[in-house]
Amino acid sequence: MGVRYKEQCDSPIKARDNGLIFPIAGFTYIGALILVVITGIALTAASTYWSTTVRREKEAELLFRGDQIRKAIASYYTKSPSGWAHTYPSSLKDLLKDPRYPSTMRHLRRIYRDPMTEDGRWGLILDDKGCIKGVFSKSRDKPLKTGGFPEEYASFEKAKTYSDWKFVYVPETKKGGATK
Repeated sequence: MGVRYKEQCDSPIKARDNGLIFPIAGFTYIGALILVVITGIALTAASTYWSTTVRREKEAELLFRGDQIRKAIASYYTKSPSGWAHTYPSSLKDLLKDPRYPSTMRHLRRIYRDPMTEDGRWGLILDDKGCIKGVFSKSRDKPLKTGGFPEEYASFEKAKTYSDWKFVYVPETKKGGATK
């Protein structure tokens, strides 16, 4: 027959017929609960940090993509074929293959999606003829970045939403008022 703990117990441990009961038996459960609470708090903090990091990456991607489209519009405008007036593209697809040239002329390698919206569609800024002179995000979220923008995007510092970030090409004017 096996040894019974009840008879050999000389410590302050209380014995019962069905085995030993330690005076700290309830503290293990409390310790496990505290561990679960601490783990929950740590996971909440990590998810907040992670979502902020992802949003900052999307914001940086928005700045890159919007700037690439603005530069492509500038290229389209300034590189008009001889005999053609300087015009903005009538669609973003015109930046992929300029219809004014007989051979393939690309101002943009692909049409970037808006990283801040689910559908990826840009808002378009049109001139008085209905041609595209810029784009903006349709997101109504508040930007995390509020400073440190390049000079051409200094107005972004006052933006209340991402849709206030306008990536627009405005031709420089010479002294006589003619466009470049």
